[in-house]
Amino acid sequence: MPANPPKPSFLIHRINNTTATSTAMNTTTTTTSASCQKRWSPLTCAATPVPETVSRYHAHPVGPNQCCSAVVQQIAAPVSTVWSVVRHFDNPQAYKHFVKSCHVILGDGDVGTLREVHVISGLPAAKSTERLEILDDERHVISFSVVGGDHRLANYRSVTTLHASPTGNGTVVVESYVVDIPPGNTKDETCVFIDTIVRCNLQSLAQIAESKSRRNNTNHHRE
Repeated sequence: MPANPPKPSFLIHRINNTTATSTAMNTTTTTTSASCQKRWSPLTCAATPVPETVSRYHAHPVGPNQCCSAVVQQIAAPVSTVWSVVRHFDNPQAYKHFVKSCHVILGDGDVGTLREVHVISGLPAAKSTERLEILDDERHVISFSVVGGDHRLANYRSVTTLHASPTGNGTVVVESYVVDIPPGNTKDETCVFIDTIVRCNLQSLAQIAESKSRRNNTNHHRE
């Protein structure tokens, strides 16, 4: 299993050292954030090309006191392998190190299913109640919204899409979100805080999917 990343020292009322936090992460991941408008896609300036059929899922309606951003991760594994990890709404802890436990409180895994997520200590939260909004196995899209819990991320909605890399030998994962800016924080502070968590999650996903792909290739050659 990959080593757990160091726990970030985020504060409840203020997020400090934003510049150091945003530049200390893996450079293979692209983060894009800018001034949000009524409906805005955080991928308009992304360094990694994203097909229009994918980018439309990341065009978020954004209110005057909200921010949105996106993280793009390249993974050296097939889309099918990455999707087999991402699609399990009931098991986010498979690659999200900040999740301590998760259990489904309503539904059977289809759209509308509710899960309760408990996070590790050290974050400005204890638990989160989340609703599955999209689960598209054909287009490789999953989306959830936060509908309750003990945290400061109100009206949070996340969309994750997968598509084949331009070379055809890997996967490009895009995760975008929109969220209310908590009282006492700025837009930039909020985006840095969430981007850091999303980036860590996607780097963990890359390690797990790539390891899984290598095992699958090894088993195939043995047959």
